[in-house]
Amino acid sequence: MTPETSTANGSAPPSVVRNLTDKPYVFPRNNLKTSMNDPTKEPLVIVACGSFSPVTYLHLRMFEMAHDYIVDQGRFEILGGYFSPVSDDYRKLGLVDWRHRVRMCDLAIKDSDWLMTDSWEPSSAKYQRTATVLDHFEAELNGQGGITLPDGTKKLIRIMFLAGGDLIQTVAIPGVWDTKDLHHIFGKFGCLIIERTGADVNDFLLASNVLWEHRKNVFVVKQSIHNDISSTKIRLFIRRGMSIKYLLPDLVIEYIKQHDLYKY
Repeated sequence: MTPETSTANGSAPPSVVRNLTDKPYVFPRNNLKTSMNDPTKEPLVIVACGSFSPVTYLHLRMFEMAHDYIVDQGRFEILGGYFSPVSDDYRKLGLVDWRHRVRMCDLAIKDSDWLMTDSWEPSSAKYQRTATVLDHFEAELNGQGGITLPDGTKKLIRIMFLAGGDLIQTVAIPGVWDTKDLHHIFGKFGCLIIERTGADVNDFLLASNVLWEHRKNVFVVKQSIHNDISSTKIRLFIRRGMSIKYLLPDLVIEYIKQHDLYKY
């Protein structure tokens, strides 16, 4: 692919990606548990929003670390987890077409028995705020009352936002988040925060009025093995002709090569 046939952010032109994901939207449930092992626990679904351009091993590890944390706490039972890539209208540098990003997420979780990719947010023509995205999951998962228990009754599913410590730092930056959205996200849903190198989440809990008010809904997950793989650096490595082997799944690497992504 030459620069003239690529888009400004290094993705394939629309004619190439148009047929990748033209099916009508259906909420994915292929890896969503339909019954609970312990009905006394609170059913939980974890949702990660982000660019995922491209998805990396860190993104995958965030889900697995959150899973281990939840199992260890014993309060919740995980029914599933979802990647929700951002819409193209977010217009972030390096953001390739949403159909590419959804496909790369699907390839990354090909062997997972609990993770899925939801295309509702990325396929939206307009940027969707995180609070709105979580409301979407609430409607899809609890619109019919939640999960059915063995006695025939239903239990509402808790949806929780999964984020890195670096994202939580932005809560304190004026104008980045709407205060009402923050109260909605942390008050109604809650958040699993994966600590990142250089980001002291506890300091931000103390400093942020919103986070402190909803601190019982904020669960801090510490990294036992620190992983700071960055999608930004991955894109730079590709642009410079450097190896990205072992930084993201092989299927994703092959897809990037096949579609000449991030070269320009």
